[in-house]
Amino acid sequence: MDLHEDAAKNTVTATFELPGLKKEDVEIDVHDGRLTVSGESKISSEHEENGYAVRERKFGKFSRTLRLPQGVKEEEIKASLDNGLLTVTFPKASLDTAPKKIAIA
Repeated sequence: MDLHEDAAKNTVTATFELPGLKKEDVEIDVHDGRLTVSGESKISSEHEENGYAVRERKFGKFSRTLRLPQGVKEEEIKASLDNGLLTVTFPKASLDTAPKKIAIA
């Protein structure tokens, strides 16, 4: 996973390399301020080479969880999967939710 912050657009983009997976194989959940990307790889290939049957299988589950900035709503999260590259974009903490200094009287 790679994370990239775009200060100009006030967004964070997480990219995941998921070769061979389709969007049906990947799940994105948001719960308690956490974004979880999970899925299962079930890739199998078979061909003949020099009279031998060659079979390759890649099976396995994966999961990755990120803490979202405070105040991010589910509808503000965008995701796309293109050629095995999953891109998830969400806003950074806005200025309204940034820590505030309190003056001592």
